[in-house]
Amino acid sequence: MNLRQIEFFIHVAESGSFSRASAMIGLTQPAVSRQVSALERELRLRLLHRNGRGVVLTDAGERFLVYARGILHQLEGARHAVTGDEADLTGKVAIGLPPSLGQVLTLPLVKVFRERYGGAQLAIVEALSVPLQERLFAGRLDAAVVHNPAPTPLLKIEPMVTESLCLLSPVHGASSRAVPFQALEKFELIFPGTPHPIRSAVEAEALRRGIKLRVVLEIDAIGLSLQLVAEGYGHAVVPYNVVRAGMSGAGIVARPIVRPSLGSTVALITPARRPMTRLAEAVAEMLRQVLRRTLPGPVRKH
Repeated sequence: MNLRQIEFFIHVAESGSFSRASAMIGLTQPAVSRQVSALERELRLRLLHRNGRGVVLTDAGERFLVYARGILHQLEGARHAVTGDEADLTGKVAIGLPPSLGQVLTLPLVKVFRERYGGAQLAIVEALSVPLQERLFAGRLDAAVVHNPAPTPLLKIEPMVTESLCLLSPVHGASSRAVPFQALEKFELIFPGTPHPIRSAVEAEALRRGIKLRVVLEIDAIGLSLQLVAEGYGHAVVPYNVVRAGMSGAGIVARPIVRPSLGSTVALITPARRPMTRLAEAVAEMLRQVLRRTLPGPVRKH
């Protein structure tokens, strides 16, 4: 297996066609096909299904593509780490943000990044916390901001702030009074699918208290969940940064959850066993600064 084969496989997988990949690479189609076939023989796995319309990834191909992209991303990082400051300034860094925090952090992050590293390239990936951790493990991200990351030797975890959770309800018929946690069993709830750190925290507390939550809809997209709340299809438990970002919008009232007041810890995560480029380290520090300014308040103990 060599990097040339991996690079060709990525081009074919992403374009869905040997002919399109060949045009992008600047080689003949048979030459590209030979390299990918050699990769499959070495792995003893079929990575692509060939058909008359192009190619489709097999299950093994889907899994290998994640790591193939990570390999090239790490190679780029290794080049930047040894070729001096100028290369770092014109390199690429990839960070991940969950949707609720992306609404708050993206604009200030881009502003500071462009001011400091105008010759570099920034990629921001928006996804839920668990998929962001998986992309960091695979080498596709240099750093990420997530909710309630589970301890692991593969990650450096730096808690930044803990925010209380609140209940978002349709404004029609809802008061602004605090909601005791025990009362959540009375509401039809909209949650992201599992695994999800905030949902896990709420369900764990419900289990401790012997109450059964009624989850009527599982929606991963925070924007869609809020639309459904506003239309009266349920209620959502979210951190207050969603309200701060103005995502709750018209037709929704936010009510604090009390007795107990649960919190969601926002943490910066970076790889523990993979060296970071100087650009990636600088952007991680930039993330810390923007988080402290945008999400004020120390980490609280519960």
